[in-house]
Amino acid sequence: MQATVFGLFGGTTTVLADTGALGGPSDALHASAITGNVPSLLKGETLHATTIGWPDQVASEASLGALALSVAGTTIGADVVMARALAVLGGAGVGVSDIANLSINGAPIPVSGAPNQTIFIPGGRVVINEQQTSPTSTVVNALHVIVYGV
Repeated sequence: MQATVFGLFGGTTTVLADTGALGGPSDALHASAITGNVPSLLKGETLHATTIGWPDQVASEASLGALALSVAGTTIGADVVMARALAVLGGAGVGVSDIANLSINGAPIPVSGAPNQTIFIPGGRVVINEQQTSPTSTVVNALHVIVYGV
């Protein structure tokens, strides 16, 4: 789990729970924290990240509870946010995310489960279940908040 903030002079990434790279095809890594926060931006509880490798596939998962995010006057909350990705040798990668009780500025937001569901917010957008796949990778972001000019 990470937060990246871009400004006029580049970006700053804060890592909250990161397993790092697998050491080999039959490795498993885990990272967790009771709480995590980026001051004046976000906080969450029960952070968890796991990645497991086998000779023919890799599975990864990251989650947090009690998300509270505030950026550019917009508040975003959720009880649980989880993203999962699976890549199988010779096959297309797949991803999925689960978000419980998502709200933006206090209003409940229905989560469809469809990849790349987009909700527009003042000055930006929120992408729910963002999925990016290529022949060599699968990236899943349960929530990706983009604010233009920040």
